Amino acid sequence: MIIVMGTVRVPVENIEAIRPMMAKVIAATLAEDGCIQYAYAQDVLDPELIHIAEKWRDMGALKAHFQTEHMKAWAQERATLGLFERKIRVFESDEGAEV
Repeated sequence: MIIVMGTVRVPVENIEAIRPMMAKVIAATLAEDGCIQYAYAQDVLDPELIHIAEKWRDMGALKAHFQTEHMKAWAQERATLGLFERKIRVFESDEGAEV
């Protein structure tokens, strides 16, 4: 399993405008083959900080995700609203492991 964790920042005055765009990309991504989880969450203490959490079946599914039309549109949309400080990390996990 591939896990993607990260954060991005959106100017607080653009949060309401970007919400429907995030909802649209979340719905489209959750319908993709190999997507297990895809979520954005606004930080409680820092309103311009958006947390990203994703789970993918494998690296092939994640790579295919970046080639979809909705991701290309999302890249253009988010640029218009000043998204900045994008910090994303990708991890490989043994989904059967327990902590």
